[in-house]
Amino acid sequence: MNKKITNAAIILITFIVLTACGSAPRFTSRESRFEKRTPPQTENLDRYKNAEPLETVTGVASYYADQYDGKITYGGEVYDMYGLSAAHPSYQMGTVIRVTNLYNDKSVIIRINDKMPFHPDRIIDLSLGCAQELDMVNVGIQEVKVEVLEWGKGRK
Repeated sequence: MNKKITNAAIILITFIVLTACGSAPRFTSRESRFEKRTPPQTENLDRYKNAEPLETVTGVASYYADQYDGKITYGGEVYDMYGLSAAHPSYQMGTVIRVTNLYNDKSVIIRINDKMPFHPDRIIDLSLGCAQELDMVNVGIQEVKVEVLEWGKGRK
């Protein structure tokens, strides 16, 4: 009788182990999820192209990407790393800025939609989409000029 119980227990344990090792993946690569995405809709900020800056600051920019992708920003939007947005330590949400890469003179006009932690060596964190527009993805950080074109009225 003991041998029958032992054999049944071995068969049951084997069955449980084999079914737990199914072929369906528990996790998928984040990269494949991003590749299937449609390009983000971006706000048309062309009306600011010739706007006179209200404030100009130069310093180092960095960018942030997949760690925060899909999470809610300080401004209440869903962060899309391929979109055009930025995080600033003190500007109000909705502030419109022009960011110019001082190495290659490429620029992009965007809205601040997130708050970045204070870093004494950086003045702004850009989305991956902005970093691509400014051609700074490979270097990671870049000297930039930030020009405020319109002050935001959102959270500070």
